[in-house]
Amino acid sequence: MFAERRADRRVGVWFTGARGSVATTAVAGCAAVAAGLHPPTGMVTETPPFASSGLPSPASLVFGGHDTAVCPLPKRAEELTAAGVLPHGLAAAVRAELTAADTEIRPGGPLPGDTRTDEALITAFTSDITDFTRRHDLDRTVVINLASTEPAPDADAVRLPPSSLYAAAALRAGCPYANFTPSTGLRADALAGTVAASGLPHAGRDGKTGQTLLRSVLAPMFVQRALPVRAWSGTNLLGGGDGAALADPAAAAAKNAGKERVLADVLGHVPEGEVHIDDVPALGDWKTAWDHIAFDGFLGSRMVLQTIWQGCDSALAAPLVLDLARLLARAHEAGLTGPLPELAFYFKDPDGGPAALPDQYAALLSFAERLRDAR
Repeated sequence: MFAERRADRRVGVWFTGARGSVATTAVAGCAAVAAGLHPPTGMVTETPPFASSGLPSPASLVFGGHDTAVCPLPKRAEELTAAGVLPHGLAAAVRAELTAADTEIRPGGPLPGDTRTDEALITAFTSDITDFTRRHDLDRTVVINLASTEPAPDADAVRLPPSSLYAAAALRAGCPYANFTPSTGLRADALAGTVAASGLPHAGRDGKTGQTLLRSVLAPMFVQRALPVRAWSGTNLLGGGDGAALADPAAAAAKNAGKERVLADVLGHVPEGEVHIDDVPALGDWKTAWDHIAFDGFLGSRMVLQTIWQGCDSALAAPLVLDLARLLARAHEAGLTGPLPELAFYFKDPDGGPAALPDQYAALLSFAERLRDAR
């Protein structure tokens, strides 16, 4: 009864990059699940272990966000339908929900020519979030970064990168925060004191949806079977906005750091080989990830494992984003503070916790029990 009452509370979900493919898919998908039009495939929080954890229901989520793009969400959903990302008919069926979310999207920044200081931008972004929460009489609002990957800032940079401006605004607005991108976000040195003092729950960096997800499953297998990995190379082919953003070598480097971290943490070393990211615009929102793993067998026999992962990036990411919004909202309600290593299951670069997916899943299930017992 207590969990059911809590699930009816309205919770805000504020996306940075609110008109992008992942955000559009998340809004449309949440509406479809809430209306019973489609099953919650890929939403771990809709599986039995989370049934009594007091998570807000999909129907209780209210969406808004920041973006520098101007294409309205209903139009973006039509484009995703034409690209095969959304099923035919869904954009029309949830048009009201997409329109409602689009009216809550505010201009992001800084755009070229914007002369506002970091403080002025943070203040403006904070005001947008708090006004959204107040007008909708929301129990709380969770902020999730879904914007395009930005390069890591230079060591001598005098200004915060955009992702950190939005993250600072989330903290100032009193919102739990997750960074689903490899961008700096809360990890900026200048925000360290603010993050620690905020007492807000936050989770990881860079969502784990494809190639790294598979690596976090396979790497423990090699360790457990005592098979030394000599080399692990990979290639990613992807299009869409993510492909264009990652065509920048600096942005790609930020992305690849998380992929390498999984191997280093599980294997205990970084094997030979690199990950290459190629922008192929014709692929649109679809991606192909190929891995070539060279390992040693008994008596030094040389062996190879090759894998191919093909998937729709937005459809892989959107259910995880909805999971994170629900889990962070409940964690905030339960009074949890600081980094949540129990949510490592969702990230390439988590805030602590184990690196192998089976261990991460076990930690997530324990977290579900912890939320269930919280009052």
